[in-house]
Amino acid sequence: MSEISPGLWRLLAEGLWVTVQLTVGGAALGVVVALVVGVARTHRRWPVRFVAGTYFEVFRGTSALILMFWIFFVLPLAFGWQLVPMWAAVLSLGLSYGAYGSEVVRGAIAAVAEGQREAGVALGFSPAQRLWRILLPQAWPEMIRPANNLLIELLKGTSLVSVMGVSDIAFGASLVRNATGQSAPVYTVILVAYFVLAFAVTRGMRALERRARSGPRPRPARRERSGTPADGGTAALAGGGRR
Repeated sequence: MSEISPGLWRLLAEGLWVTVQLTVGGAALGVVVALVVGVARTHRRWPVRFVAGTYFEVFRGTSALILMFWIFFVLPLAFGWQLVPMWAAVLSLGLSYGAYGSEVVRGAIAAVAEGQREAGVALGFSPAQRLWRILLPQAWPEMIRPANNLLIELLKGTSLVSVMGVSDIAFGASLVRNATGQSAPVYTVILVAYFVLAFAVTRGMRALERRARSGPRPRPARRERSGTPADGGTAALAGGGRR
């Protein structure tokens, strides 16, 4: 067995950066997919719900690894062009974990009290206005905790891309292990790296959850020269809107 040279450690560091890029790219696509599909699954028209539900069931029941292979190897046969492995990996991860995330979105919207919907109808809001001004603002704090779990699963799922030759940290670890014959130090470093990334994600999502549940801070009311609040009614509503 040979020592792990600085160049090999650099290879692992570059693989770690690729893993972060895969996680961010897959999460960005997954958020878009989750919102679109999750909202569509609550639509009042059944064809929209049917299409969204079909997408959810198909991608929930499909292996992310097989989907990755299908996008990379089968799509070129149908369309005559091929995605680079990195983009194929981001696309497959985003589509797969976005399907799981759509259930989080749907469940959070369904958990909003029925009285809130009725209030929107009473105010004359359109369905889109009720969604964006009433339902989603109340639902999204409930999405953060399960979304944190999905984001960590996505982070760990990025290791699948190494089978396509994408030079993530798992692929780099395999190369270093083959070059040096040292398994214990290499895979211990990789284990710690995944834990540190997952811990950072968890801390960030918890901070986001606390901020979402605390709500926006009310602005202090401006006072006139006489010392009377210039907008007493607004300040009172802002202070009493959240118990």
